[in-house]
Amino acid sequence: MASPFPGMDPYLEGSGWMTTHTGLSVEIARQLAPLLPDRYTALLNEWFVVAMPQAADGVTVSTAWGYPDAYVADTGVPRGAGPVGTGAVLVIDPPALRLATTMPEKIRHVTVEVRDVESRRLVTAIEVLSPANKRGEGRREYLRKRRRLLLSPTHLLEIDLLRRGRRVPMQSALPDAPYFVFLSRADRRPMTDIWSVRLDQPLPKVAVPLLDDDPDVPLDL
Repeated sequence: MASPFPGMDPYLEGSGWMTTHTGLSVEIARQLAPLLPDRYTALLNEWFVVAMPQAADGVTVSTAWGYPDAYVADTGVPRGAGPVGTGAVLVIDPPALRLATTMPEKIRHVTVEVRDVESRRLVTAIEVLSPANKRGEGRREYLRKRRRLLLSPTHLLEIDLLRRGRRVPMQSALPDAPYFVFLSRADRRPMTDIWSVRLDQPLPKVAVPLLDDDPDVPLDL
C-alpha cells in the first residue's frame, strides 16, 4: 500500500525513527556522490550517544560516564585471611518489591560529511536531527557541536523532520510548521536559509554549498 502522505510520513517519528534516520543519511550520501565534482567526496560518519528512552520524564541522554559513590573491589585477599572473613552469618532484609529499571541504550547516529578529497577538509556537514539532538543533555551536546561548526568555515545543513523537541536556536521566532531544513552558509552567517514544510507538502529540493569556486549541488529530500 502506498503512503497516503505526499511528503514525510508522521508515523515514522515513532519507534522506527532511527531506521529512518540511518536510511535517510545513507540515501543523502548516495544521491550526492554522482553530483559532486571530482574534488569532493560524501562520507558517512558514525557516533553514539547513551540514552534512557524509558525514563518517566522523557528521553534523558548522556555521553559522559561518571564514578560511583561506592563500589566493591577485588582485593586479591582470600576470604577468611583477614578481619573481613570472620565467618559471621549476615541476615539480609528481603526487598519490598522488584521493578525493572530504565536501562541505558547506545543509539547510533549517522551524519553526512562533504569533504575535499585532497586536504580532507570538512566543507559541508549535513545533520539529520534525531530525538536525542532535541532534548536534555543530548541537545546540549549537539548545540556544542553546532557551535563549533558555526565558528568554523564549514557550511551546515540541518534537516529537522521531527515535530517533537526543541528547534535549533534562532534570533527570531520560526513559523508554525512541522518540519524544517536549515542551511547556514559559512560566508553568510548569522543569516540562515530556512525551508518550512507542511504535512501536505512534498519535502523540498535544497542546496548543498561547496567551496567558493564551485556551484551548489541540489539535494532532493
